[in-house]
Amino acid sequence: MIASDLHKEYPWARLHSLHYPVRLDALGEVLTEIRAAHRQTDHSDPKPDAGRLIGHSADTTIVRRLIEQVAPSLATVLITGESGTGKEVVARQIHEKSGRKGPFVAVNCGAIPENLLESELFGHTRGAFTGAVSARAGRFEQAKGGTFFLDEIGDMPTVMQVKLLRVLEERVIERVGSAESIPVDVRLIAATHRDLPKRIEAGRFREDLYYRLSVFPIEISPLRDRSADIAPLVDEFIRRLCAEESVSIQIAGDAMDVLQQYSWPGNVRELANLIERLVVVKPNGNVRRRDLPWPIVEREEAQSAKPRILSSKLDAVSGGVHVSLPSNGLDLKQYLAKIEQDMIHQALVESDGVVQRAAELLGVGRTTLVEKIRRYELNTAKKKAH
Repeated sequence: MIASDLHKEYPWARLHSLHYPVRLDALGEVLTEIRAAHRQTDHSDPKPDAGRLIGHSADTTIVRRLIEQVAPSLATVLITGESGTGKEVVARQIHEKSGRKGPFVAVNCGAIPENLLESELFGHTRGAFTGAVSARAGRFEQAKGGTFFLDEIGDMPTVMQVKLLRVLEERVIERVGSAESIPVDVRLIAATHRDLPKRIEAGRFREDLYYRLSVFPIEISPLRDRSADIAPLVDEFIRRLCAEESVSIQIAGDAMDVLQQYSWPGNVRELANLIERLVVVKPNGNVRRRDLPWPIVEREEAQSAKPRILSSKLDAVSGGVHVSLPSNGLDLKQYLAKIEQDMIHQALVESDGVVQRAAELLGVGRTTLVEKIRRYELNTAKKKAH
């Protein structure tokens, strides 16, 4: 392999060809090539099944249906949810079902320094700034014909928010150092774990950009609200690790009970990391409750005690009022549905019809609440009941 070919395939090899003392422009050119080579892996095809949405819970079923609805369109999607819930998985599924032939390109807005973000997104011309020894296409151009995923959009600096708004409105970009408008054919999906309405109130996020992004909002519930997804996720993570490392484990019933009761503050990412750890410490073994890390067992025990404490407090407040079973019995499903409907109605009244606020009062995700409002055909008009 000649030197030029070596440098193309392994650009970091050029570090050895630098003459000392090193000139800044020469070093900048080499680092740019290395970063470009590394970036090529950012939008490579995911491993088989790595982008599947796993789970059978009601919330996951709703998200899966929303993906099917929005994927064929070009509508901009805003995915919200806590860190680790699988927002990029949802974005990848939208891309895969969209039929778009271009690549899936992902950028984490919170992981790139503010002074480099514009160049990273839009590219730059030669000499646009110190170290820009050659022109470079940005991520928007790299996503041509495909999907551009902006993760952690809530952390984007306000100056960049203005530039992104123009891209959404006009579908053109300008490289740093150039006044030439370059058309971009991309499907944009954004995601954040931030509460964007609160950031708008604080002046940290543009309201006009928020409405441009949330053409089709999808909210992913935290894993603690999707206990029915835990067992399928565990099975999937074990299957993947078995395929990659030829090792396997079995989760015993008492251990699975703990996993399903645990609150999972790190959500799906925390569960995946736990299974990977168990494969290391118990390769080809049977995982029992005693084999789980003590923080999970300890928190699960504390969580299990909460309902009893809460029940005692409610009894004290309500004077011991309780519901009695009628002598002729009842339709439990219909009875619980009526209670749920009444609670949703009360929450909507208290929140003046603001669905997001009503969802917070009820402790459910906005997407879940919207689905229930549709099911019960409730009125969300912003007025108080008299």
